[in-house]
Amino acid sequence: MIACNWKLNLDRDKFLAQHWQSKALLIRNAISEFKPPVSSHELAGLALEDQVESRLVECRDNVWKVHHGPFHTDDFDRDPPWTLLVQAVDHYFPEVAALRKLIDFIPQWRVDDIMVSYAVEGGSVGPHYDNYDVFLLQGSGERLWKLGQFCDDTTALLPHDELRILDAFETSEEHLLRCGDILYVPPGTAHWGIAQSECMTFSIGFRAPRISDMVSRWADQLLEKLEPETFYRDAKRAPMARPGEIHQRDLDRALAQLQGALDQADGSHWFGELVTDPHDTPLQDEDDLAQARAVLKDGPKIVELHPAAKLAWQQDARNIVVFANGECQKFDESVLPSLLILCESWRLTASDMKTALADTGTVALLNYLVDSGVIGVA
Repeated sequence: MIACNWKLNLDRDKFLAQHWQSKALLIRNAISEFKPPVSSHELAGLALEDQVESRLVECRDNVWKVHHGPFHTDDFDRDPPWTLLVQAVDHYFPEVAALRKLIDFIPQWRVDDIMVSYAVEGGSVGPHYDNYDVFLLQGSGERLWKLGQFCDDTTALLPHDELRILDAFETSEEHLLRCGDILYVPPGTAHWGIAQSECMTFSIGFRAPRISDMVSRWADQLLEKLEPETFYRDAKRAPMARPGEIHQRDLDRALAQLQGALDQADGSHWFGELVTDPHDTPLQDEDDLAQARAVLKDGPKIVELHPAAKLAWQQDARNIVVFANGECQKFDESVLPSLLILCESWRLTASDMKTALADTGTVALLNYLVDSGVIGVA
């Protein structure tokens, strides 16, 4: 993993108190002497690959069109304006993944991926809003960003099967971003970027699980604990006065029994599994897997987090629960020093590995992370 030498020009406490999830913020010269870690040619080359999610967006005669990759080189030989968007570029370029360290004051399990967009002059994806936070870091060129009204699921959109283009956009601010500038946009805030020249933008996006998904995961964990042969009971009930009526006493009794069942939901592993669940199941290369396992037996070498890995942990009364790519396993507290280093530095050096391999619990942790596709040999 490439070390991040960039520093974010931001008062973190003030940002979290006044802007995070609530108010947009322009950060001029957010990264001094910033140089884009990937070129437009490298981005276009990535968009030619089958496994990479990419889109090309253009607007002709007020009609928005989306083309999906993988692309061919001649797909980029087209009349302007147009924009190429490539998802999860941080999974393929460690130099791009290092940008995530700029926002390490926010839990890493909240980060989704880094999308990179390239646009010719006039290129845009239209006025829209997202349901997640995003830091828009300007790479090369200039892009004009317009900020607008707050939006939700009742906001009118233009008819389109794939794009969420706003039917009306109410401009409240305009900011011209140059290399190293960042615009933070919270969920629901309408925004519209228009390339003023050939340019690239790095979008550090965050994941926010739907409440419905949280309820589903929580309920699944609860159902695993409930005894299936436990039924509704109504002993010593009063005689029914009106046939067929569901009386309020029946509802109260049902709710009380339901609350008793809900009180059994004392675990919280469902949340860690949900927020570390990868969009795509990591493909395990057997040779790499065998090599990584050998490292754990033969002696200290450097191991690193895979760029696409989702790793988090929580501490309960007796254990450290580690979440790796949507799965979880318990370990004793001896794993915590190595786990903290791995989460902060994204790697364990030879010295770190020597210490880690001296503890049987940490060896078990490393084997688990290898098998989960979270770490590999540097």
